[in-house]
Amino acid sequence: MGNLPYAVQTTFPLLFMLVPALGAVLSCRRRGPGRPAAEIWQRWWAVGALGVGSLWITVSFLAVPKVMADTIGFAHSPFQFEIAFANLGLAVLGFRAASASPRERLTSGLAAAAFLWGAAIGHVYQWFANGDHAAGNTGGILANDILIPAVMIALAARDIRSTRSGR
Repeated sequence: MGNLPYAVQTTFPLLFMLVPALGAVLSCRRRGPGRPAAEIWQRWWAVGALGVGSLWITVSFLAVPKVMADTIGFAHSPFQFEIAFANLGLAVLGFRAASASPRERLTSGLAAAAFLWGAAIGHVYQWFANGDHAAGNTGGILANDILIPAVMIALAARDIRSTRSGR
């Protein structure tokens, strides 16, 4: 990733939100009666954005840790191994959410928020405190860290409310 232009590096993570959104839109057009759009969106978002996105980060941190550290603008560190497995946990939550109830999907979103929003705070801190504008610190990854759990939580909460009210 070190040889790719900055614009490509910084926007690449957005694919992990764009592809599931496109899949959800297309699936909603073909959905049968009685299948709520929110549920379709939740499953696409959980698998594509959280599951595949987190698995990509896992593999990247394990396969090319130096490149990942450089992309983020951080020093190479043994903690990258831990970040890889934290992301593997998020990937498992995302894939599990594909067949989970709305309450379980809400829990997956909250767990993702605990880690990813903390990461987002760290990215923003590095941005302002140290001027870290590396592609993997302030670009698409920052948007992913904020939006992926937020959308999961919002969709699951909406589904839970509509289930309680009888749809």
